[in-house]
Amino acid sequence: MTGRNSNRRPPPSTSAKSAGVRSAAGARGRAARLVWIAPVVVAIVGLGLWLALRGEATAPGGDALVGGDFHSLVADPTQPDTLFVGGHEAVSRSTDSGATWERVVSLDKADAMGWGFIDDAVLVGGHPGLNVARAGLASFSLGNDGLPDTDLHALGAGGGAVYAAGPGAGVIASTDSGATWDTRTSDAGQSFFGRILVDDDATTLVASDVQRGPMRSADGGRTWLPLNGPPSIWLTRTDDAAIIASGPDGAFGLNDGSTAWEPLSIPDGTQLVEADPHTPGRLFAGGHAGTTVETWVSTDSGRNWTPT
Repeated sequence: MTGRNSNRRPPPSTSAKSAGVRSAAGARGRAARLVWIAPVVVAIVGLGLWLALRGEATAPGGDALVGGDFHSLVADPTQPDTLFVGGHEAVSRSTDSGATWERVVSLDKADAMGWGFIDDAVLVGGHPGLNVARAGLASFSLGNDGLPDTDLHALGAGGGAVYAAGPGAGVIASTDSGATWDTRTSDAGQSFFGRILVDDDATTLVASDVQRGPMRSADGGRTWLPLNGPPSIWLTRTDDAAIIASGPDGAFGLNDGSTAWEPLSIPDGTQLVEADPHTPGRLFAGGHAGTTVETWVSTDSGRNWTPT
């Protein structure tokens, strides 16, 4: 008690000598506390710096923070159970299939619309241009060198190629992980949005056109034909090669080899659907709720849904 209350006046019966002993003991107690407190403070500061350098911070309440709009819901094909949700203001990540979330601070204001995953990097397209994380997910930074335009509304990767599109760029492609780019066409791509699906052959592509619906290219993005589907802002491919197009008007599926889009039942209030690349039959759905996203999961190809 003496060490924690060394400033308390001694009782009248205590001598000045006792008071001096007590004061010295209190000083030693404070010094001892400083000895073990200092390393803890250093450790905490170091941890905070490490988290900041990783570009990560916990979102308020663990919510999936995106801001005032909701652009993307993507499952990481390289990391099971890892999801990203993105909007103009923020991006959040979950590593437990949507149960908890953390904000990716290095993607603040990235306007995350399109996503691409390649062997050595994760790429995110938006109004500021191309954000790239090349060392795991340590931190994202702009990589706009060589881009003909930095307003990228759509992006995707596959087969060693990266494709992007935007109002000023048309459709562009890179075969060196985004280091250099060439224009594939200026006659399409201006109204593409979200993820561009890229087959393993790197030449068969499907993109969402917010005006004409999903579009398909069989020649590496040089020419495009409509798939006669609904307007959408997000595309995903299921394990059985079906395509799901989703957006504010709902979700619709196109089976491999079919030309008829079928409506998909999704939870009320959700807009975007993403197929889990690691678990057959598992889908995620996300709905914008103010500045955050609420997510749902289905393990039976969308017949039944439960909140994550």
